[in-house]
Amino acid sequence: MPIAGEIVIETFDYDGGRQVAVYVPPDPPEAIVFAGDGQMISQWGGTLEGADLPATMIVGAHRAADETLRLHEYSPKFDRERFMAHARFFVRDVGTWVRSRFRAALPAQRTAVFGVSAGGEMALAIGIRHPELFGAIFSASPGGGYRPPEVMPSSLPRTYLVAGTQEPFFLENAARWAAALRDAGGDVVMSERDAVHDDAMWREEFPLMVAWAFGKRVQSRGPG
Repeated sequence: MPIAGEIVIETFDYDGGRQVAVYVPPDPPEAIVFAGDGQMISQWGGTLEGADLPATMIVGAHRAADETLRLHEYSPKFDRERFMAHARFFVRDVGTWVRSRFRAALPAQRTAVFGVSAGGEMALAIGIRHPELFGAIFSASPGGGYRPPEVMPSSLPRTYLVAGTQEPFFLENAARWAAALRDAGGDVVMSERDAVHDDAMWREEFPLMVAWAFGKRVQSRGPG
């Protein structure tokens, strides 16, 4: 389906050459979502077009081809050194490039980190580490490798979780995170859908996440 925005792809030196795909909305961005699994999520800009939402840029860092490596990059439980290296790439390198390339430097309250499945773990792990950068976390069907820490940070981004009733493992972990964040005083939405573990549910929920975090489009006023 044609989109009104455009997709820009850049290759970084990280890991011998890792691509980042950016959906650039047709209007100047009023919000930015940084995401893992960029091969997939950067293509979801069309789901936002035509909706009554602020112009939202999607910055999607591509995942590793190897699934084990992807999990090690996205979850701090398995290989902390690898996770931290990817987190630096995601937060520092990609963030600096976006600000320079697109002149897009929005405050934390207009910036979210997003992930699905193992990427949902990454969004939680990076989001709670960097509330000064990400005012919202979008976590869809997060895996169970990374679980809530015993002591939560004092400052937490707002968090929107979603999981399907037909994926009980992921639903249980999403609910675990929702409860832990609420207990720590966080602002949390926990959405349950009649769905399995697939991208159709995540893609459909994405505009709802954007609306919750960033509100509706600001309509420009005409003269008079």
